[in-house]
Amino acid sequence: MHEQPPQRRIRSFVRRQGRLTTSQQQALESLWPHYGLDPEAGMLNPDTLVPAQGKLTLEIGFGNGAGLAQMADADRASSFIGIEVHRPGVGHLLLEIQQRKLDNVRIYCADAIDVLRNCIPAHSLDRVCLFFPDPWHKKRHHKRRIVNQDFLELITSRLVPGGIFHAATDWEDYAWQMLQTLDGFAGLHNSQPTGGFTPRPGWRPLTRFEQRGQRLGHGVWDLIYMAESSEASSP
Repeated sequence: MHEQPPQRRIRSFVRRQGRLTTSQQQALESLWPHYGLDPEAGMLNPDTLVPAQGKLTLEIGFGNGAGLAQMADADRASSFIGIEVHRPGVGHLLLEIQQRKLDNVRIYCADAIDVLRNCIPAHSLDRVCLFFPDPWHKKRHHKRRIVNQDFLELITSRLVPGGIFHAATDWEDYAWQMLQTLDGFAGLHNSQPTGGFTPRPGWRPLTRFEQRGQRLGHGVWDLIYMAESSEASSP
């Protein structure tokens, strides 16, 4: 009997390198050695982060990093990790870190699923943020959407009991799909007593794109779910 080849994982992103500005390139060269994290280094020790004793937030796909820098600036007693595959966005975040004089942010430039599996210890995250993930709006591409059962099992295993998963999207059909998927997942429960979507909390910064959308009457849907108090088994 021939052994079946391993099935290739469907990725939720396309690596678009884009063009680095001169300042972004300089930031990558000079600041990455201090703020960058190497996924090949294996499991992260949260005690090495600054500040070591604060709460730990992970943002998946931070874009240009402006929102992550704003959250870290507003809560300097906590630590923040950002994951982004696009180097221009990483370079932009490094410039924000430098301008705001932040030392409570660290960055992975890698696949978020790989980082979660191989670098983030079980039950170490107080909050996981997923703001405006690629909606893959064509129906044939919906299988690429990151929020699915396997993803939720993975992040739940990395959240502390009572930890928060916060997602936001400006695509209504994706919002409803996420709501249905989250409601059907036993390891998380909706923070809204009546269920459904959540008004944007103050800790989530408004993006420029979102502000423009609001002026045009576009909707944004937030979902905030909490990990069950009993520990989940790590996948």
